[in-house]
Amino acid sequence: MAIVRFKGYADVEVPVGSSILEAAQKVDAPEGYACGGVCACSTCHVYVTKGAELLSDKEEEEEDILDKAFDVRNSSRLGCQSKILKDGEIEVEITRESLEAFENEHPEHRGKYTKRAS
Repeated sequence: MAIVRFKGYADVEVPVGSSILEAAQKVDAPEGYACGGVCACSTCHVYVTKGAELLSDKEEEEEDILDKAFDVRNSSRLGCQSKILKDGEIEVEITRESLEAFENEHPEHRGKYTKRAS
C-alpha cells in the first residue's frame, strides 16, 4: 500500500496500481477531472513534491497535455496518468487550475477552495 498526502486536504492509503486521481477521489480531495481521467485535458494537474520515484514515468501523451496546462513545473503530473508503482509515501499539491476545475465540476463547492475577486 502507498500513502498519498494531499497537502492541506487529506491523507489516503491506496493499493499499488492506483492513480493519484483515484486516490484523490477516494478521500474527496478537490482534484479536477473534466475529461473523466482519460488524459484529454489538464484539469487533474498536480505537483508531486515527494515520492515521484514511486510513480510511473511521464509518457508522451501526458507531456503533450501538460504543454496546455498553467504554471507547469518539473514536478507537474496529471493525476490520471500518475500510477503508483511502489509502496511508500507520496506528497501532492493540487494546482490552482485543478482546484478551479473541481469547483466548476461541483458547483456546490464553488468558492470553497479558491477565492473569487468580487
